[in-house]
Amino acid sequence: QALDATITTIAPWRDPEFLEKFKGRTDLLNYAAENNIPVDATPKANYSVDENLFHTSFESGMLEDPMTPPDKSMWKMTVDPTDAPDVGERIRIEFEKGVPVKAIGHGDGVTKTDPLEIFMYLNERAGANGVGRLDIVENRFVGIKSRGCYETPAGTVLRAAHLDLEGITLDREVVRIRDRLSAEFATLAYNGFWFAPEMELVKHSLNFVQRHVNGAVEIELYKGNITIKGRESPNALYSSDLASMDIDDGGALFDYNPKDSQGFIKINSTRLKAYFNMTSKLNSSGAAAEDS
Repeated sequence: QALDATITTIAPWRDPEFLEKFKGRTDLLNYAAENNIPVDATPKANYSVDENLFHTSFESGMLEDPMTPPDKSMWKMTVDPTDAPDVGERIRIEFEKGVPVKAIGHGDGVTKTDPLEIFMYLNERAGANGVGRLDIVENRFVGIKSRGCYETPAGTVLRAAHLDLEGITLDREVVRIRDRLSAEFATLAYNGFWFAPEMELVKHSLNFVQRHVNGAVEIELYKGNITIKGRESPNALYSSDLASMDIDDGGALFDYNPKDSQGFIKINSTRLKAYFNMTSKLNSSGAAAEDS
């Protein structure tokens, strides 16, 4: 209704007639069987499955017991990490303004530049290496804790590569604020406020942050793990001269003197000294009171 207030939302789970007829998942499964409606859930493995391009989610049924591990046969997009290849797979992912624009498989020689093909390719390769599984207990907006299992192969790879590229291209304080905005974005999306004005603000802010996130990240996929092998960017804030332990002045482009840090340390330690002095007095007075 955020897009059109005249639209009527049909939500069976809130319809009294629906709730009267279907008391739970067993009734729904029986109805599907009687009407030849194909569903993935069965009375034997009666968890629900929601599947799309980005991920597959599993919940309910046997998964409602948080101590019950999911069946090995449940997963649809990823192989079990223990069954994944014994040799790592290297992939290069290139970004422009934070958006993946190219994926290159070093092992198979495949190059993808179409957004959908990039995502499908990463789904395939990450899934084949057991990457992208998650089993969590989450907090729903209505106040209920829910256990869910998720498969997000390509999304997991792209997030890892993207975060690593941000590490070389974004300022420290920008990253600090970005982290807060990312958490706000996740909360709003999870709670269904995609079209809210506050979400519009967050999305504009995050898009602005991404304008310098250009470059490439080399990753290796191996038995459920993602290892970053390298990264490069034309907008890198990283300077090998400035970070070097062999060059003490920051190099030709920077005026950096390690001795300047002494004053910085003294200023930042002032409040710590004051706090230590206060707690020392409290501890001394407390000890004296106990002795008396």
